Amino acid sequence: MGKYESLAKEIIKNVGGQENIRSVTHCITRLRFQLKDEAKANDDVLKSTKGIVTIMHSAGQYQVVIGNHVPQVYADVCEILGISNETESDSNEAPKGVFNKLIDIVSGCFQPILGPLCASGIIKGLVALLSFIIGSDFNSTGTYMVLNAIGDAIFYFLPIALGYTAAKKFNVNVIVGMLIGATLCYPTIQADTLSAAGEALGSLPLVGDYFTTFLGIPFVAANYTSTVVPVLLIVAFASLVQKYAKKIIPEMLQNFFVPFFVLIISLPIGLLIIGPVISLFTDLLTQGFAAIYDLSPVLTGAVVGFTWQILVVFGLHWAIIPLSIMNVTNLGYDTILVGQFGTTFALTAVLIAMYIKMKDKDKKALTIPAIISGICGVTEPGIYGFALPEKKPFIFACIAASVAGGVFTFLGGQQYVIGGLGIFGTVSFISPTGDATSMYYSFVSIAVSMIIGFLLTYFFWNDNSSLEDNKKKRQIESNKTTKETILSPMTGKVVSLSELKDDAFASGALGDGIGIIPTNGRVVAPVDGTITTLFPTLHAIGITSESGVEILIHIGLDTVQMAGKGFNAYIKQGDKVKRGQLLVDVDLKEIEKAGYLTQTPIIITNSKDMLDLIKTDKRETKVNDELVTVLF
Repeated sequence: MGKYESLAKEIIKNVGGQENIRSVTHCITRLRFQLKDEAKANDDVLKSTKGIVTIMHSAGQYQVVIGNHVPQVYADVCEILGISNETESDSNEAPKGVFNKLIDIVSGCFQPILGPLCASGIIKGLVALLSFIIGSDFNSTGTYMVLNAIGDAIFYFLPIALGYTAAKKFNVNVIVGMLIGATLCYPTIQADTLSAAGEALGSLPLVGDYFTTFLGIPFVAANYTSTVVPVLLIVAFASLVQKYAKKIIPEMLQNFFVPFFVLIISLPIGLLIIGPVISLFTDLLTQGFAAIYDLSPVLTGAVVGFTWQILVVFGLHWAIIPLSIMNVTNLGYDTILVGQFGTTFALTAVLIAMYIKMKDKDKKALTIPAIISGICGVTEPGIYGFALPEKKPFIFACIAASVAGGVFTFLGGQQYVIGGLGIFGTVSFISPTGDATSMYYSFVSIAVSMIIGFLLTYFFWNDNSSLEDNKKKRQIESNKTTKETILSPMTGKVVSLSELKDDAFASGALGDGIGIIPTNGRVVAPVDGTITTLFPTLHAIGITSESGVEILIHIGLDTVQMAGKGFNAYIKQGDKVKRGQLLVDVDLKEIEKAGYLTQTPIIITNSKDMLDLIKTDKRETKVNDELVTVLF
């Protein structure tokens, strides 16, 4: 056992024990559990455990954020569980919702290779840097040949690596998964090889020319080396073939004939149908992103820069990484991830400014490892430990990253290698020809993100933690306290925020408040005020009262993914409303049918500016009952 044995035991115990774990993997900073029943996990205990940054519920996973040393913790967890890699689900129950399933599959396939992928990216960047410093003569040396092969191998043979991880994800024989990937990389089936061998035999609509046939069927070849999606879909299809093969083939013959039928069925169908169709969609997707980028590179970079850390919080950045890899494969470079390059440095600068202004010596000491981690490209400790709980610093980091992303794309930055993070990622902007222009632009992005992040935080954030008690005491003694009564917008059961199955709300990161589990879908105005926000999906309403109290009513959890289905609005953004006025009605059964919770947080988003919140002690509430009294 390693030095994290006691932490690993504490984690296993408080996620509900070994019997509650379906599977466990890890990424750079998080243990990612698939639990049979997340209600059995003890969030509060885990959050307060030394060595754990925070807990997240996202994309159907129970995520324990550890930090940079997560691989060592993961190793001890696996040893205690008695597994060599990950536990397998008894029922292979996937997360609910198509989007959650997609994120789960992509992240599950990429997480195991993320470390080697980053390492290879750094090696490729080092080779590019040496070519730039020494000159083109370096490219003809044996040193270049060896280093380039080491760095390039995982990218060239990416289908084989993903074939292995996808096979584990879909419970296919891992060697079969690797063989599927290897077939996709086989030289003689690549489009370049076949097109060079002779004239086209014909052409098919949309997918293009074909140069050979398989059993008389036109075989439209593609270049599958370095690709991502085809191998994932073919392995997924192979899992279905394997399932039915095991039902039909006698057990004594399965060892040979199950792999035989899986390969002989899945690969021809994959090469004849799945591969060409995916190549078509990949080309269209690449062209689509290129068109958006051409329309406004600055806006593209700014949006990616602003949203990246938010996507990281929810683990949704996995949806973008494969697109970037496809860009590098098809175009030789990527412009999507260029926009997010400054995010780690923006957060690092925010942490430096917070360190300077913090009054608590113990908390200041904890920021130093988070700053070092941020420079190296890992931001979760800084996000969850410091920036997100204070809200403003997190927003400042997003703003700084957005400006840096816009500047980087405006300058024309291009990334040639997907891999290195943080400061190690600068060399990924050196082109294979030795052009380091984009690397110089990356330094500009770093400078912009750090200057803006530092200045915003230094001048517009204050560490008021030690002053809050005195402030409240002075305000109470001055007898100038004003109050606003927030009425209940819905009928149902009253719960505390900590009981909500959403970490962002339960932690109070978005503001203090209360929760309702509604029994009726009518939502009314809790105050006289103005509708400041009405999301297009109608699942969230922002109201500012006449006295300045800002209220967020978030109907259900993750209901943004319902795209407004089951919701009807009777107001629009900017409307003046009166207490008790009908705002929205929602079909609660539709929410439950879609697999989401109806738990509704009522958040005072500017609660930190308030003196106190006095919440009802009743366990049931009706529309227009007193719910929260705000003192300010």
